[in-house]
Order: sequence, then structure tokens, then C-alpha cells
Amino acid sequence: MKVSTIDYEETGCFSATVTRLLGHDGSLAPFVNGFASLQQFQQIIAQRKFSGNRGVLHDVLSGQYKNLELSPALQNNIASLKNQNTYTVTTGHQLNIFGGPLYFIFKIVSTIKLAQELAHAYPEQHFVPVYWMATEDHDFAEINHTYLSNEKISWEYDVSGATGKISTDSIAQASQHYIRILGISANASTLAEMLKNAYAGRKTLAEATRIFVNELFGEYGLVIIDADEPALKQLFAPIIEKDIIGQHSFRCIEETSAKLATVGISAQVNPREINFFYLKDSSRERIVFDAGRYKVLNSAISFSEEELKAEIEKYPERFSPNVVMRPLYQEYILPNLAYIGGGGELAYWLQLKSTFEYYQTDFPLLVLRNSAMLLNDKILRKMSKLRLKTADLFKSAQNLQTELIASHTAHRLNLVAEKEALSQIFHSLKNRIALIDVTLRDSTEAVETRLQKAMDKLEKKILRAEKRNHAEVMGDIEQLKNQLFPGGGLQERKENFGLFYVEHGKNFIPQLLASFDPLAFKFSVLA
Repeated sequence: MKVSTIDYEETGCFSATVTRLLGHDGSLAPFVNGFASLQQFQQIIAQRKFSGNRGVLHDVLSGQYKNLELSPALQNNIASLKNQNTYTVTTGHQLNIFGGPLYFIFKIVSTIKLAQELAHAYPEQHFVPVYWMATEDHDFAEINHTYLSNEKISWEYDVSGATGKISTDSIAQASQHYIRILGISANASTLAEMLKNAYAGRKTLAEATRIFVNELFGEYGLVIIDADEPALKQLFAPIIEKDIIGQHSFRCIEETSAKLATVGISAQVNPREINFFYLKDSSRERIVFDAGRYKVLNSAISFSEEELKAEIEKYPERFSPNVVMRPLYQEYILPNLAYIGGGGELAYWLQLKSTFEYYQTDFPLLVLRNSAMLLNDKILRKMSKLRLKTADLFKSAQNLQTELIASHTAHRLNLVAEKEALSQIFHSLKNRIALIDVTLRDSTEAVETRLQKAMDKLEKKILRAEKRNHAEVMGDIEQLKNQLFPGGGLQERKENFGLFYVEHGKNFIPQLLASFDPLAFKFSVLA
């Protein structure tokens, strides 16, 4: 793939928070553990004091992978987690079906590439890329669909509870729809076979996702972790108990959010007094403190303080962290150095550092994942025909159309000269009429305003008429923008990777790895 890059700010697609982070804005320094750079990792490595249990982590992962064939790199990475000089770099994501939107793939590629760069820079340490599956998330509507060529593929299923435990036995129709759109080719057949191996049969969605992602990334040593495990929750149990009873994360995050507001950063998530769910069977419900008892919403379950402590000690797996406590859980059980996420994720991580400090857990370096736009040959030919450069792709369709019309037309499409002439006429007219009756000056200005507005409307009509004369070019621009910005958003936010895999085959992932530089912090356009 050929790579061209553009500054994130130039795209107009990223928040001010992201650009401030990338610009090392000093006002954000209290909310991060330094700004991401290769040199900063040296400090992060030196200060990382992992107090978790490497043996338990190794044993859990070995158990989760027991039915899969592991690549040599993956075997080595799992084994190395028992060693004190091994660290992880982690990304996390929901269990979107069939690989979800492109940015899910970009997240993992960014994580693997960062681990490779760190291994080269610091050869005395070992770095393991980790994908944290959000198996405890219960919002099925967010993950039950994907898009190929802007066509929605949905898994229709009435289900509740943690998505990781959902059976995939009803996903066949969605899978067939996906495979049908892929078409008939060797690469399409390869991807279809991967899907069948992952999702067919009575598997949980967590198991299916592990198989599928491992098929794509296992050779690079990517470790996939499902933290919905009793042994891992047991390690975290002291904090579960302390935070539910003391509500410390709520106070820490509220205070931090107020401080962020003073530097112009709005809170992305709102903490609750209790930031844990109760997870059992097919339900995941919030825990609230009411009338002296800890109650599970939408159920008859409740606990006194002593009963709660006993429940946490005996069944820690029943206590599921929400979005603001999951990061602490992650850093508590992994020897982690960095979290790789999108702009929205990093924005809410800014709210969390004080909670980490309260629980004496190291805060990771925050690294923006790579973002990219993929251009196929058809799009490149259209860009060539329209004489568009990479930066032009991020302009609005209206601005592009106006610019292209101006470069193609043989006519002058504006009325600037005529408006100026009209202004001169009325300047003279107002002075002459004022000599007759000064009160008529306002009436003359009103006539001028009406005529100027009429000229503006006429100018727009002239432009529309010329656009009609170049209808094919206008249509090409609309089509191009719809392909690259489906629904008005970035391609990576909606389009699935499937058709790009069909185009590039098994070279797709290696090409992304070769193209991405996770610490350059540039938006990539790949062709």
C-alpha cells in the first residue's frame, strides 16, 4: 500500500481534546502520565510497579486458549507473562460481529505495531500486545450489526445480559448475508471459511470472537483476554469491596471532571455512586445503595454490608465493573504500559487518573490508535479524473463541487464586479437624495439591501446552473464522498474490513502493519 498522511486537525474529523493531547497541551499534564512518545516509555517502564499475580494471569490465559492452536509467537508471549521483564500494551473493544467497523482492526494493528517498536527500542524487556474483549458489556444493540459497502448486516436475536455469554447458534442468517456480499473469489472464500470456523456451532460470542481475531492476528503474538474470570476477579475483589462500600471512584472522578472543566474539557462519562453491575445468568444489572442495603436493580436481590462482603469473597465473578472501573481492573491484573484507544476513549481516560492514584495503581500511557482511510483502484481513478489530492477528500462535497466548477468552467460565475458597481451607484445615489430629503437616505439603503440580496440569490442560481452543466462531475463527487464518509462520518467508523480483505487477501494485515506508525500521530490514507 502507498501511504500518505495528513494532520489530524486538518481532517476536521477529530475533537479538540484529541488535538490538544497530540499537541502536548500542558494544561492536560495533570490528567495523564506524560505524553506519548518512544522516549516517554523509558520512564513508564522504570516506574511500573506491577503488584498483580503473573502466575494467575498466565494460568487463566492458558486455560482460555486450551482448545486453540497457538502460533509460536503467541505461545512465547503467554509464557513470557510470568517474567518480571514482560509488559503489555493493550487495546479493548466490544465483541462486534465479524470484526465490526474498520477501526477495530486498526486498533489491534496499532497495538501490535507499538509492541514491535518497543521491542526494537528496549531489547532488555519483552512486550506483549493484548486485546481486551469487553465480554461483560450488555449492550447487544451496539454490536449485533456491521456494514459492507454501506449495506447493513444484522444479527436479529432477543437477548440480555453479558454479550460474551451469548450463544452464536442463531447467527447463521447474518453470516450468510455477509458472505453473500463478499462475492465469489479465492480471498472471499478464505474469509468465509474463517467466519464459519469462528461462529458456527454452539459457541459463545466470546469464544467465537477469540477464534476469529486469533485467525487474523495470532501469528503476531496478539494475546486475547476475557477478564470475566473468577480467578482474575478474585485478584480484584479487595477493590470491588472497597469501592462499592466507600464509593471512592465516584468522588475521585467527580473531582477530576470539575478540574477538567476548568481547562475546557467536558466529561465524557458520568460516574455513579456505585460503579459495578451484578452479573448472573442472563442479567447484568446496576447495584445501588438504598435504605441501608445494596440492591440489584430490576431484581429482588439485595445485601447488607456484611452479606455484600461475603458475596464478593465467594463469588467475585458476579461483580462487573462499568466503563469507569474497567480500566482500573485492566491495569490491576495486567503488567500494562499503555492503552491504545480512539479519541473518545482517551477523553474519558482523562477523568480516571485520580482513581488510579487512590488505589495506588500505575496509570498507563495513553496512545491514540492509528486512523486511516482505504482507497481502492476505482476511487483512485475517480480522484485522478477529478484532479483531487488527499487533503481535498476532507472538504465538504459542496466546497469541492464549487472549487471544481470554478476550475472547469469557461464562464465567470460570481457577480463581484456587478455588486461593486451597484454599491458605487447607491453610494452616489444616497448622497444626491440626501440633499433633497435626508430622511430618504434610509429608504435608499433599504432598496440597496434588497437588490444586494437579489444579486446574492442570482449568483447562487448561476452556480447551480453551471453545476447542472457538469452533472457528471457533481455526481462523481457525491458518490466519492458517500463512499469515503458513509453517513457523513469517517469510513473507519462504519465500514467493515471484509471487502478490503477480499481485495488484498492475506497481505491485508501485513500491509497495515507496514503502513502504520502508532507514535507518528498522523491520519493515514492508504491506497
